[in-house]
Amino acid sequence: MASDIGLSPRADLADALHRLRSTLARLKAELELAELDGAGPPTKRLLDDVREALTHLSAAEDASHIRGSVLVVDDDVRLAEITARGLRRLGFDADASSSLRSLRDREVLVVDLSLLEALDAAAHQDVRASRPIVVTGATDQQSRAVAAGLDASDYLVKPIELEELAAAINRRMSGAR
Repeated sequence: MASDIGLSPRADLADALHRLRSTLARLKAELELAELDGAGPPTKRLLDDVREALTHLSAAEDASHIRGSVLVVDDDVRLAEITARGLRRLGFDADASSSLRSLRDREVLVVDLSLLEALDAAAHQDVRASRPIVVTGATDQQSRAVAAGLDASDYLVKPIELEELAAAINRRMSGAR
């Protein structure tokens, strides 16, 4: 994801990798010096370097997830898991659930229409605010009207193709309807 100072994801990734490379070079130098001196390595400093390297690695991983986060919610938890696994293979950071939870920043919600019937007004409003991608086995006009009332960014009929869902997620992430 782009940082608050406006770097592109590629620049964020390059910056994180540069910092990681520098930290690992410092760690290597410390170990080589300790070996040349015949002394024990400075354990505390090396552990600090390893922690810093892991922080930079996390930043690089975050920057490389250009496709973004997705929450797949379906009353059939097995189907949600299979869908999330397929999305992960396509490069998305996807989670599966049989119930709604708070969305992370910029996370796209893919939700089965049948789950929306049991929501209270506040949860229904939260779903609407997220502009979800609705998936359903229902093809009737009433179901389409419910999805439209949610300001759904897409309405997909099961069984869905992963490529079709990925395209809908990409459209949603880019802000297109």
